Amino acid sequence: MIATALDNFTAPPCAKLLGWHLLDARPKEGWIRIGFDGRKDFCNPAGFVQGGILSAMLDDTMGPAVLVMSEGRLYTATITITINFLAPARPGKLIGEATVTQLGKTVAFVEGRLMAEDGTLLATASTSARLVEMAKAIG
Repeated sequence: MIATALDNFTAPPCAKLLGWHLLDARPKEGWIRIGFDGRKDFCNPAGFVQGGILSAMLDDTMGPAVLVMSEGRLYTATITITINFLAPARPGKLIGEATVTQLGKTVAFVEGRLMAEDGTLLATASTSARLVEMAKAIG
């Protein structure tokens, strides 16, 4: 796999909770693929992964797409996020993909998809996110 800004990045607790792990990335294209663990602990009474958890997975796919594209210079703070749930998500491995559609000076626009391991499209998302320089986010 290609080297990315995530190679030396410590995953935050929320990413660890979701079982976040980098599967692939094309930084120059602003594209990323992330794996997640759809744990039974995340399920609603019907036995499907709860929609808020799926939303968090999509958010935690789209933000890192910007981080990778900007070579680790920019974090994102979500301004808006729209999620379309297309199929119920059963517990198991889930895959998120995101593409930066526009990287401006202060705002990024990103599209995402969440799929089951068998390729079933579970949800789509779009977000606008404020760009925060790494130095300002840390200091």
